[in-house]
Amino acid sequence: MKERINEKINEISDYLLELKDIVPPRFDDYLKSAVTKAACERYFEKIIEAMVDLSFMVIKYKKLTFPEDDNSVFLFLAKEEILSSELALKLRKAKGMRNIIAHEYGSSGK
Repeated sequence: MKERINEKINEISDYLLELKDIVPPRFDDYLKSAVTKAACERYFEKIIEAMVDLSFMVIKYKKLTFPEDDNSVFLFLAKEEILSSELALKLRKAKGMRNIIAHEYGSSGK
């Protein structure tokens, strides 16, 4: 299990580096390029999904009771003192944004 956790951490790190490589220097440039915007948003989705996966791996590794759903996983880890409350709240907000982005593609695509 430790090996899988380390692999997931490396996957997240790789996604972050790849995202850093494609983020334009100015926000206007991001907004003007549909390709860049889509690529950045997809990397963001992948990072958050991997963070949720990692969180559940840690919960399993530590033999903790699983939270009711993945929306509360970060706050659960804060309650267990695995994450700081501040980080848990930021990750929860990021997951909410990820959900908005993912559902946006199902509608207008903008």
